[in-house]
Amino acid sequence: MHLSEIVHPNQLHGCSVHQLEQIARQIREKHLQTVATSGGHLGPGLGVVELTLALYQTLDLDRDKVVWDVGHQAYPHKMLTGRYNRFHTLRQKDGIAGYLKRCESRFDHFGAGHASTSISAALGMAIGRDRKGEDFKVAAIIGDGALTGGMALEAINHAGHLPDTNLLVILNDNEMSISPNVGAIPRYLNKMRLSPPMQFLTDNLEEQFKHLPFFGESLSPELQRFKEGMKRLAVPKVGAVFEELGFTYMGPVDGHNIEELITTFNQAHEISGPVLLHVATTKGKGYEIAEKDQVGYHAQTPFNLATGKALPASKPKPPKYSKVFAHTLVKLAENQPKIVGITAAMATGTGLDKLHAKLPNQYVDVGIAEQHAVTLAAGLACEGMRPVAAIYSTFLQRAYDQIIHDVCIQNLPVFFCLDRAGIVGADGPTHQGLYDIAYLRCLPNMTAMAPKDEAELQRMVVTGIEYTDGPIAMRYPRGNGYGVPLMEEGWEPVPIGKGEILRHGEDLLIVAYGSMVHPAVQTAEILSEHGMEATVINARFVKPLDKELILPKAEQIGRVVTMEEGCLMGGFGSAVAEALMDADVLVPLLRLGVPDQLVDHAKPDEAKADVGLMPAQMAEKIRAKYAAQPSVVSK
Repeated sequence: MHLSEIVHPNQLHGCSVHQLEQIARQIREKHLQTVATSGGHLGPGLGVVELTLALYQTLDLDRDKVVWDVGHQAYPHKMLTGRYNRFHTLRQKDGIAGYLKRCESRFDHFGAGHASTSISAALGMAIGRDRKGEDFKVAAIIGDGALTGGMALEAINHAGHLPDTNLLVILNDNEMSISPNVGAIPRYLNKMRLSPPMQFLTDNLEEQFKHLPFFGESLSPELQRFKEGMKRLAVPKVGAVFEELGFTYMGPVDGHNIEELITTFNQAHEISGPVLLHVATTKGKGYEIAEKDQVGYHAQTPFNLATGKALPASKPKPPKYSKVFAHTLVKLAENQPKIVGITAAMATGTGLDKLHAKLPNQYVDVGIAEQHAVTLAAGLACEGMRPVAAIYSTFLQRAYDQIIHDVCIQNLPVFFCLDRAGIVGADGPTHQGLYDIAYLRCLPNMTAMAPKDEAELQRMVVTGIEYTDGPIAMRYPRGNGYGVPLMEEGWEPVPIGKGEILRHGEDLLIVAYGSMVHPAVQTAEILSEHGMEATVINARFVKPLDKELILPKAEQIGRVVTMEEGCLMGGFGSAVAEALMDADVLVPLLRLGVPDQLVDHAKPDEAKADVGLMPAQMAEKIRAKYAAQPSVVSK
């Protein structure tokens, strides 16, 4: 059977181990060809090929349900569930999503882009199944990195309290999240990897007792206790911890031995109550280059399969925002030992790996635990340190209560650096950083700013470090800057709450925030070609808003447009509208941003075009609203 013939995972039933191994090779070949061509996550999916095939051979996926954590490890799942022939469209506009989506396939039982959700979702499905009196299997596949997230541990705590609820949790242990895992749990898991599989010892012991004529089919309470005591001795140390939490622990099992996996899965399905099956895998399995560099090949832009090297860009690009941020922070931290960079398992993505390499004592990786990261930063601030919490906009959502309860209410000087703010492209709805403007500006004591380019980002890093009157946040986009000149040192902070005028015009006022400032200038140039001259303000801050600059200009010109790369509801444009209303400056206002809709996976410019945020589109909207209406100045 060829992989292209599989349109339903139940077609794996009856396949021999040899046939499954052939399909595994085909999955890896397709996986590598696709990611090498279009980019995407590489290592996670390569590591779970055998696990997926073996599990799906033991399930009836017309009935049974599988919940994948995160989703980028589920590329083999997508190929086995009717999407092989479209897999080449991975992460492209209108193509196959890079994560799981319930609307994409009936086999995507739960959507996921953030980590640590699978056990909670699967447990909810299992409880719902039991409440309805139905009978099907539920399995959650969670990576060891995701097990560092508190939500996963909360779910384990709950599931272990439900001994009559059948649930299979498969721990995909490859010793990695994106970077090597940190913390006590991964350390213990590593000990378990080195322990021999012993989970069958007590089962064999019980069988031996049953064959003795004076014991029969059932064990006495005393012998049952003896058996459980032996079980504690049989399982590795952390396996015993899971047992104490109410799970039946099995493993570690070789995650690349299909025959062993099938046998173990079938045994796990026969056990009542919650079961945790520990599967040891290799991230990037089958592609030697990815196996050797598991961090670098977690995800890749298009690359040469033979060499593993990224395909050369058509022309040199300016540095990425994250690189400029990291370089500036390291320079400052060299002279300020109180600066501490904090990441939630995203060292390479945020650039904090550079801080770790240069100043390891001023760096903390907490694992996939954003809530802990924020409150840890609050504790550091209590001791006079300068915590810099570098977290993607989409992931900071996971710690919203901590921002309010532990930072803002206590008015602690934590510096939040929100990478990937705005439209992020191919990762899709789970990763778009569209809500931080709205969810931060409403918080008392919070200051929020955004640079127009990479040079202003340097100044805002200094601003955030020097600001000690309370929490302050800086948002900046994914990708490359504009190529503006950068300084190596001597950066001046940006005055708190002060914007700047970049362009003068008497027909229209455009007030733009962060990544929309340069598009605002481009839009103004297009409008100029049509006889409409615009003043463009770089707001810099959404809170406090520079009312002293914006309100007089708005009243003078009489026509206002706001631009933001974030949600319109409660966002930057709303802040300007509120300021105008509060000051009784009643002028027409056009807010341009992301409407109340999800932004799907596509290239960033394609996604921006879909929501009307390209300069030509914005110019057209402005002309449609204001071209026939004279400005106050021209009256």
